[in-house]
Amino acid sequence: MAFVCILALASCNEWLDVNVDPENPSSESALFQNRLAHIEFYTNSATQFAAWRSSMSMGDWTRYNGGGNYWYMSYWRPVTGAVTTAYQWWFVGAACNIEDMFKKAEAAEAWHYCGVAKIIRAYGFMLMTDLHGEMPYTDAIGESAYPKYDNGKTIYLGVLQELDEGLEYLSRSQSPSVPALALGDYWGGGDVQKWIKFGNLLKARYCAKLNKKQTGSYLEGKYDTATILAALNNGPQSIADDMWINHTDDNSTTHDVLGWDEPVDYSPIYSVCGMNAGYMVTETLVKNLTNFGGYGVEDPRADKIIPWAYDSRNKDNAPADIKWVGNWRRSRGVDMTTDDCPIFSGGPLRANWSAANGWYVNTDNPARADDIYYVECTSESKGYAAAPDLFYRRAGKTSGNESRESGSFYSRVSSPTYLGTYAEACFIKAEILFNQGDKAGAFTAYRNGIKASMDRMNVSLNAWVNGDPGLAECPSFTPMTDAQINDYLNNGIGTAADLTLGKILTQKRIALHFSVEIWNDMRRYDFDENLFLNWKQPIYHDYDQFALQEIPNGKQFRRWQQCSHEYNYNKVNLQAIGNEVPGADMTLDMWNTALDVWTINVWWDSTQQ
Repeated sequence: MAFVCILALASCNEWLDVNVDPENPSSESALFQNRLAHIEFYTNSATQFAAWRSSMSMGDWTRYNGGGNYWYMSYWRPVTGAVTTAYQWWFVGAACNIEDMFKKAEAAEAWHYCGVAKIIRAYGFMLMTDLHGEMPYTDAIGESAYPKYDNGKTIYLGVLQELDEGLEYLSRSQSPSVPALALGDYWGGGDVQKWIKFGNLLKARYCAKLNKKQTGSYLEGKYDTATILAALNNGPQSIADDMWINHTDDNSTTHDVLGWDEPVDYSPIYSVCGMNAGYMVTETLVKNLTNFGGYGVEDPRADKIIPWAYDSRNKDNAPADIKWVGNWRRSRGVDMTTDDCPIFSGGPLRANWSAANGWYVNTDNPARADDIYYVECTSESKGYAAAPDLFYRRAGKTSGNESRESGSFYSRVSSPTYLGTYAEACFIKAEILFNQGDKAGAFTAYRNGIKASMDRMNVSLNAWVNGDPGLAECPSFTPMTDAQINDYLNNGIGTAADLTLGKILTQKRIALHFSVEIWNDMRRYDFDENLFLNWKQPIYHDYDQFALQEIPNGKQFRRWQQCSHEYNYNKVNLQAIGNEVPGADMTLDMWNTALDVWTINVWWDSTQQ
């Protein structure tokens, strides 16, 4: 069980080393400064695994036909196999360590560690209530193996209180004799001011999710725009304030200790997506990147996010919609929303490559012959997988340059993780100001958010090509130029006069790629097709009997079912909390296993007070 928090910590010799005595690890011997990196690692992994799974169901990505759980998720056929990992990595890897770290830091008057502990605890439990709704919270990390559940409002208000407490601790002066935050903090590098700005951004993010509630104080669970704007004023003011993780491709000797046994320094998205087969961009994402708002100006981020394949043979006969740069061609988007959806004819299928045939699809179905133009986001690594570079080679790891694929900006081994950015702060501000009628102020924030997203991406793009100039052969890796950025900002995003909430929210989802906040925004605005440009509910959902049982027509994907550990081992408490959940079918032996439990709104996604 996740709540049996005696964690067998393996000895490590780098930043995840949480043991004083690696031969005899114990909770008593672990120093608070050594616990922090462990907590940050597992919290981020839980967040990114949840982000990948939720992104698969929000319309920007799909997988090849028959591609398992995440293919199902992409057409709104939710599966229980997708809901466990984030829960386990938060509770077993991170949460069970936080209280001990906090107590030791408090005893040492290490106020900055106390503040970070509070903020991370708030961050992780907000993730749990975003995903599952109700969850053990006040009783979660105690001695009981059967913790009682809290309702969504209790968790929400508790999280906001912990954020405020964390910010207060961070504002305190700390004695130079106390271990510096930098010793354990790999998220923020020990920068206390960055943590204060991150805490304020989280406060704005969480308060903004209450837009369905009555107007009033956030301390009462109400929609509080004054607090949101005040928090943003104290949050990130430029990309220098971003809380982000610069993952590396070093294949360190330090691996996780929860069973995956993978390096702690590479991107979690690479672990679940980049090193695996068959993930493809959708037509929704391609349209938003290539013709946003119908302005006819391509977003310079399009070449970085949409995968490319090397193809020296098919250029003359390729469909007209395929973009080429030299012998590199960019992926087509998979149509998930119209009658032309390839699922109806057995697609999309994975492309193969051979010296004799080049790129081909192994099928006799003529409708699927052009599936070679769906490029997967698979990539490679030099450190972890001993490949010559970051290109994935369909013909083999160390050969077959003619079969190279670029992967996507966000899914490589050394892709960055964005925990909280200036870009996000700008889009939250733009939304609030727009809804208040200040279109000029909203447009300034909106434009600044788009520019910040591009500037942040360029940091990683420059690092990639500087580290390996050969990558610059492919448009996926080349940094965006000032001319490209300015052309898009001046001609491709509209003006203050024609700004809409839909443009703000759609640009936000581009900037927050692979974030649970994309799903959060779609829920709090009820999946409104006018607000999420080029998005529609996946059409194949209406033709799959299992999908229709889990998300009946007229309903939406609102939560994840609790994982099996909860209804197998904490059944009494899980069943009891159903009495406080509008829509829970309490005639069942276990309300949370109802086929359509996925459609029940979590507390913040409702008008429930």
